[in-house]
Amino acid sequence: MKLGFLTACLPQLPLDEIAAWAAAHDYQALEVATWPSTGSRDFEASHIDVTALGKREADEVRALFDRHGLTLSALAYYENNLHPDRARRSEIAAHVRANVDAAALLGVRHVGTFVGRHPGLTVKENIALAERELPPLVEYAGERGVRIIIENCVMEGWHPDGYPGNLAYSPELWEWMFGLGLYLNYDPSHLMWLGIDPVAALKPYVDRIPHAQAKDAQLDPRARDRHGFFGRTVERADGWDSGWWRYRVPGLGDVDWRRIVDTLYEGGFTGVLSVEHEDPVWSGDTARVTQGLEIAHRTLSPLILR
Repeated sequence: MKLGFLTACLPQLPLDEIAAWAAAHDYQALEVATWPSTGSRDFEASHIDVTALGKREADEVRALFDRHGLTLSALAYYENNLHPDRARRSEIAAHVRANVDAAALLGVRHVGTFVGRHPGLTVKENIALAERELPPLVEYAGERGVRIIIENCVMEGWHPDGYPGNLAYSPELWEWMFGLGLYLNYDPSHLMWLGIDPVAALKPYVDRIPHAQAKDAQLDPRARDRHGFFGRTVERADGWDSGWWRYRVPGLGDVDWRRIVDTLYEGGFTGVLSVEHEDPVWSGDTARVTQGLEIAHRTLSPLILR
């Protein structure tokens, strides 16, 4: 197992600076953000332009990682593959394929994305839509030696009322998507506020988890007593504003990282545990973000064998 982080938390820095910082601070891997340069929300970044990546550019990226002794664990483009607008859905699928092509050039095994959801359809209708849209992407990736990994983020902000916007949030849905040839980029933080034990959920599926993310969640049960599990309603500023929980860097929330890492080891996990930094306390500028990454490293590195 190696410890890395997702570069999307540092959208203003170029990849070479991020790689140098990661190596200097004892990180071993990077999960590299590959959104198009026109990002539309927080925690998006474009650290590799996959649409313009040829052999020369791929050689330069590999040389950068070799120079710093880092592993490029995955390309990260987390978007709604069931977007309600068909033209936008096609654009997203095309960018997933561009990521697969780039991964094949770079010798990277994994491309991360979401299942997503069409908020105007029922879950059953969305499942049928996914069974039409996703298998061609899985086949395209498989032909190039690449796996598509799905993060289990709820993406409640994609739904107008803050309900699940990514149909990959529970073990029941994981089993369904495994049947489509998809893999899981496991993140325990989302399970915490859903009321799912992240260790119990992890144990049966380690063999379908080639890559994992490390993000924490801090819960406020008293606020939940006011708003309920689904979060704010009348007082909700936007779909992301639940009012009773928030993401934190590992060590500052309620996830038991000792048990998570032990369960990964017990299940034979040999991939990268990638810190996904979305902590509102340790955000705002580059210095605070990197301090948050240092906190995460201090929490996790003692648990990982070197």
